[in-house]
Amino acid sequence: MQKSNICFIGLFSFVNVAFAAHKDARPNIVVIMADDLGTNELSCYGGKNLQTPNIDRLASEGIRMTNNYASAAMSVPIRASLYTGLYPARHGSYQNHKTSYCDIKSVTHYLPEIGYRVARTGKQHSLPLDVYKFEEIPGFEINCVSPKANFDTKGIYDFITKNNEPFCLYVCSTHPHVPWTWGNPNEFDTDKIILPPNAVDNKETRILYRKYLAEIRALDTEVGAVLKTLEKAGTLDNTLIIFLGEQGPQLPFGKWTCYRYGQNSAFIARYPAKIKPKTTSDAIVQYEDILPTMMDFAGAKPLKDLDGRSFLNVLYGKEKSHRKWSYGIHNNIPEGTAYPIRSIQDKRYKLIVNLLPDSGYFEKHLMDLKNRNQVWASWVESAAKDSHANSITNRYVNRPAVELYDLLTDPWELNNLAGQKTYNRKIKTMRKALDSWMKQQGDKGALMDVAF
Repeated sequence: MQKSNICFIGLFSFVNVAFAAHKDARPNIVVIMADDLGTNELSCYGGKNLQTPNIDRLASEGIRMTNNYASAAMSVPIRASLYTGLYPARHGSYQNHKTSYCDIKSVTHYLPEIGYRVARTGKQHSLPLDVYKFEEIPGFEINCVSPKANFDTKGIYDFITKNNEPFCLYVCSTHPHVPWTWGNPNEFDTDKIILPPNAVDNKETRILYRKYLAEIRALDTEVGAVLKTLEKAGTLDNTLIIFLGEQGPQLPFGKWTCYRYGQNSAFIARYPAKIKPKTTSDAIVQYEDILPTMMDFAGAKPLKDLDGRSFLNVLYGKEKSHRKWSYGIHNNIPEGTAYPIRSIQDKRYKLIVNLLPDSGYFEKHLMDLKNRNQVWASWVESAAKDSHANSITNRYVNRPAVELYDLLTDPWELNNLAGQKTYNRKIKTMRKALDSWMKQQGDKGALMDVAF
């Protein structure tokens, strides 16, 4: 009898241990974020210069969004939007490197309230720390302008396996942010590179573009390492994986603008229990929608007073549309002289309003003529002897008050339709919606593009 009791107690203890090991089976969340990535270069988005097999794997095993947009094509504003679900005018980081308001909340408050651990490895940027209270995990480069970017995933593995609570982890790469010093540019043939249609095609641009592509290769390698770590930990299929491109590259018409090259951002999601493989969606979504979507996925009630809203049903294939409009904001200080821009678009048309068009655009990092590690100096030299190059550089610097583009026929925004009477009604409708959004946000326009 005594032996039986011992066996019973032993069995009871085993059951308790087994239950404890699986006490919270809720799914995890991993967000992998690039830094200044041109979505057009990913092979799953049609890129021809290189294959990105690890990022492509996510697309083949999940859903690829084609109309995800950054409301601000700069790291600090858009990461704050990602973490808070608020547009830049409301979270306070409406200029690059501007600290967010101290009385707002972020994912680091919301998810822990429902039992999730929230951590980040890699690029940080967002302040104040009381708003962005991440558990910082070692392993990935923090400084986006570091010439080196060694990484390891031991910190990730230790974090996701240390207890049985569900987790949310942001893996924030510094690729392909400048300086383009990582990876092997010799992989790419200078003469065979396909440049974007809005680029000046000269030898220096092609040489620099090889370095940019090498950093995209390094980014894809990091994505593969994260996936292997999740597989090793046995959590891959119980994890919603989101891959984000952030904003466009540090090239003209990309980062620091409201052009599509700067705002259009890769969004790929994998969760095999609910997301069908090899699917795509053209639903309009923005970074502000990602936090509400994650909270919805985790089973939380909808958060009040956010600008974003969940598009989980789009990811699950239950809905085909989400937003009518996506909105954009750019304030150029401290990255250059004042040049405030606002934008609005639907699936076809993009309206850009330059609030101080007579001042001319200047961005100090990209357009320093002494910096031969940027393409602009060579573009200016080409413009002096080539009419096509002159046209490209001139339209980048000198912009009209209003720009309208048909994204269906002109995705690289090369033909401004704003001067054609046919589009006057369309412009009026879009401008009214943009003005209404700015008013709702408390956006003061040009008055926000001042020193802080």
